[in-house]
Amino acid sequence: MAPRFLTSLVPRREQREEGRPLLQVLRSLTWVQWGHFWSGWLAWTCDAVDFFSVSLSVTNLQNQFHKDTNHITTAITLTLLLRSAGAIIFGILSDRYGRKWPLVVNLLLVAVLELGSGFVQTFQQFLAVRSIFGIAMGGIWGLAASTGLENLPVEARGLASGVLQQGYAVGYLIAAVVNLFLVPEVSVGWRALFWTSAGMSLFAAVIRMLLPESEIFLRAKAARAHTGHSTKSKTRIFLHETKEMLKKHWLLCIYAVLLMTGFNFLSHGSQDLFPTYMQKSKGFSPHDATVATIIGNCGAIAGGGIAGWVSQYIGRRLTIVIFVCIIGAFIPLWILPSTFGALSAGAFFIQFGVQGAWGVIPIQLAEMSPPAFRATFPGVAYQVGNMVSSASAQIEATGGNHLKTHIAGNPDPVPDYATVQGILIGVVSAFVLVVTIIGPENHGSHFEKHKTAIEEGGGRDEIAEDDDDAERRSESRPDSIRVEDEKRSTDEKQPV
Repeated sequence: MAPRFLTSLVPRREQREEGRPLLQVLRSLTWVQWGHFWSGWLAWTCDAVDFFSVSLSVTNLQNQFHKDTNHITTAITLTLLLRSAGAIIFGILSDRYGRKWPLVVNLLLVAVLELGSGFVQTFQQFLAVRSIFGIAMGGIWGLAASTGLENLPVEARGLASGVLQQGYAVGYLIAAVVNLFLVPEVSVGWRALFWTSAGMSLFAAVIRMLLPESEIFLRAKAARAHTGHSTKSKTRIFLHETKEMLKKHWLLCIYAVLLMTGFNFLSHGSQDLFPTYMQKSKGFSPHDATVATIIGNCGAIAGGGIAGWVSQYIGRRLTIVIFVCIIGAFIPLWILPSTFGALSAGAFFIQFGVQGAWGVIPIQLAEMSPPAFRATFPGVAYQVGNMVSSASAQIEATGGNHLKTHIAGNPDPVPDYATVQGILIGVVSAFVLVVTIIGPENHGSHFEKHKTAIEEGGGRDEIAEDDDDAERRSESRPDSIRVEDEKRSTDEKQPV
């Protein structure tokens, strides 16, 4: 008999057939639900434009600062290293205070730092700004995913996950188009790309500012108002429930980091140095390299949406397994040809597989997360994985410096990024397959019914109770919190 982690790859029949038809669900969504989803998508799209501004500008930055590829990719590494700090800071703020204002502040900080990236004059200034930018950037994904998914019906979350995640590919696509048509036409050159991304982040902040708070936090706020807890009391509850969550889910935290380490190596290893690979190893012009990047991101957008939708019916893990196998099948087409058409086709199908597998990740992490910590847990796991994989571009750059090849019409040896990328992505794909297969899956989880992190029992994954149960909840609160609330209540009843 097959082991359970294999037989459980396909969800039970009642899980697959649960709920309403997708089109009926989509027609039932309110404008607020649509607004929450698209504001999360837009925030993640802006995040990608911001990040890939460096990847697309490597050659221009080399000319500006007189540095080689390995030095320029240090900026990418520093950004990825510090994103985990931002995930912790903004994830905690979101789970403690709500989804709206932490995301607004986060986007405003990103806009300011991206604007500053376009004004630097030295390489040291550029590294400093991009390092601080990594902290601000680290908060976006967890807040965007929780905002976009938790307000939707469970039947729509698979498709929504794929579309939301491909805000990343759309952002890369937008950045590539700006780099292709705007940057060569303006006197400021590469700086225009960073300033454009700053304006987009500012726009996303304004959009989120106009929308209401997430319904789950409005419910929790109403519940707290009913019990009359003070801000100090809420903070104590939050810290207590955080400790409870870590005691219960520490092994899940380790697993999530391993999973996201593999996924981040997949994405950054196949994308960050791709324009440089097309120019240095294959001899194409910056224009052609950008066009190939655009074609690859079209594959990413298609893969993410399809995979997210399919995962609603065949399960999250099985969908990831299928799309990772697609990656392995198309690695040869991605690295062996020398013609533009074949390499572009390889980029399309590699990104179809990479971002198809990624399209399942927002909902997979949201469903496996401790429900009360849906911003902190996925965001931190994602960004710690980013931190571990932060050197992927430098690994490829260093490997290319030591492994040389020749291209037609050029007698000098050039970096063999094709071989380096093929080996890296092949090994990482195998790792992701194993980690995905042995991992958990909570397909169709109704995490919106659980308590938030500012309610007692949130850290133990308890279901939210009705207001009629407030008195019974009061008896189970930690002694220190209950005594303080009783004292405050008595004080309020004293005559003035």
